[in-house]
Amino acid sequence: MTITTIRELVPVLQTAIGPMILISGLGLLLLTMTNRLSKVIDRSRELFDESEKLFGVDRAQIDREIDVLWRRARYVRSAILLAAGSCLGAATLIILIFLTTLLQIEVPLLVSMVFIISMLCLIASLVFFLFDINLTLSALRIELEGRKKN
Repeated sequence: MTITTIRELVPVLQTAIGPMILISGLGLLLLTMTNRLSKVIDRSRELFDESEKLFGVDRAQIDREIDVLWRRARYVRSAILLAAGSCLGAATLIILIFLTTLLQIEVPLLVSMVFIISMLCLIASLVFFLFDINLTLSALRIELEGRKKN
C-alpha cells in the first residue's frame, strides 16, 4: 500500500503518537535528573571548599559526605544517559514507523527490538534514579551525625 492521500497517512500518524508521548515524558524526567545532578555538583563544591579549611574529625565527616555525593553524581549521570538513550530509541521508532509504511517494508523484529531496547533503557534509568534517591538519605545521615557532635 503506497500512501497517496492524507487519509492513508492518518493511521501512521496515530501510531507514531505513542512514542511522541514517551519522548515528552522523558523530557520531564531528564529535566528532573539534570536538576538533581546540578544540586549534587553544587553541594560537592561547597563541601570541598569547607573541607580545605578543616582538619581531623570534621574533615573526615565532610570527606565521607563528598564520597556519597560522588556516587550520587555517577548514578544520576547513568540515569541521564539511559533516559537519553530511551528518548533516542523512541525517536528512532517514530522514523521506523514512517519508513516501513512509506517504503512498504515489513521489519516487525527491528521495530520490536528498538521498542524493547528503549524500554529497557528507561527501566535501567529509573533504577539508577532510585539508587540516587537512596544515597540522598545516606548523605543526610552523615550531615546529621556531624551536627549532633556540634
